[in-house]
Amino acid sequence: MKRALIIGAGPAGLMAAEVLAEAGLSVTLADKRPTPARKFLMAGKSGLNLTKAEDLSAFRAAFGPDAEALSPMLDAFGPAEVQAWAEGLGQPLFTGSTGRVFPKVMKASPLLRAWMARLSGMGAEVRTRYCWTGWNGPDAIFDTPDGPVQLSADVMVLAMGGASWPRLGSDGIWSNEFPGQVAPFKPANAGITVAWSDKMAEQFGAPLKSIALQVPGQQTRSEAVISARGLEGAGIYALSRWLREGAALTIDLMPDLSEAALREKLSKRRRGDSLSSHLRRRLGLDPAKRALLMEFGRPLPDDLAPLLKALPVRHEGAMPMEQAISTAGGLRFDALDDRLMLRDRPGTFAAGEMLDWEAPTGGYLLTACLATGRWAGLAAADYAFSDSTVRR
Repeated sequence: MKRALIIGAGPAGLMAAEVLAEAGLSVTLADKRPTPARKFLMAGKSGLNLTKAEDLSAFRAAFGPDAEALSPMLDAFGPAEVQAWAEGLGQPLFTGSTGRVFPKVMKASPLLRAWMARLSGMGAEVRTRYCWTGWNGPDAIFDTPDGPVQLSADVMVLAMGGASWPRLGSDGIWSNEFPGQVAPFKPANAGITVAWSDKMAEQFGAPLKSIALQVPGQQTRSEAVISARGLEGAGIYALSRWLREGAALTIDLMPDLSEAALREKLSKRRRGDSLSSHLRRRLGLDPAKRALLMEFGRPLPDDLAPLLKALPVRHEGAMPMEQAISTAGGLRFDALDDRLMLRDRPGTFAAGEMLDWEAPTGGYLLTACLATGRWAGLAAADYAFSDSTVRR
């Protein structure tokens, strides 16, 4: 029987294992952590966002300049296919008002249990605490609790993740084995660091709702959260590609009103009203937004309307990579062929976050991990069997 070795038991690696087992290979999964898919489980603690139900062209566009490389994989296994796959594992789904798709149980653990049971039923073997350290010719070398182990296989799929959340296994150390083939890691879907004044402490944890955030050339209507470290949340993550490079950020605190409308409302001030009361009464500006205005807007001009529409945020760039949800950078696509096979190691494929791409949160990250894992797994099966019985 043909043998497949998958290194990394996150979503991409598990998906590669599934299609390789379906194709009739003997599958071994090796992971450095004590249990599989730790980052997947952590991401699913507050609601597992599997994918986003939207037109495929719009879905691809969320990947920005990486869309071209990923399009074949996403076309083959996009939002519709992800939903059908999850439902096939017995997980009822629901779609939120923004198009984001979640399991009804709002957790990752039931889906993972069903997935691991399926793989076990297919005969896949999982070896944990297997830390990959490199190659010995065609074989993979691991540090294990019982000492060094060498594994051989007809095909291999590497799915070792990026460089965020190192305590869960994604530390990027594998990149040392690929000199000249890895784009530098950078934080993605990361908050920005802000040196707050002492007066902001009472706002830590407060949400900023119904805002628009803008960097030069890009804008998103979303939300954010004021934290002790700075600003976090979906709106910030969507712009992290630019913010980590130091792009200027402005926030529209009242995106539903024009400057003229704001100016008109603010012109009707009751005698004796403080500015804070006036902003609350006339605009419904909540404490978090008022605090942000005072933090970044002083000295306040007489005409507040332009400031409310484009409040400049002083920040120090992205938070450290270990605090990011994901990373940009990784194994470059020019080191791979269109099957995701390493050009200098025939029969070895790569998938998931260890590849050089990034995407915002909202279901895009997980879908692309599953799609690239499936693509690499099917290509590995094709490679293993000369009669090409497995089709993409």
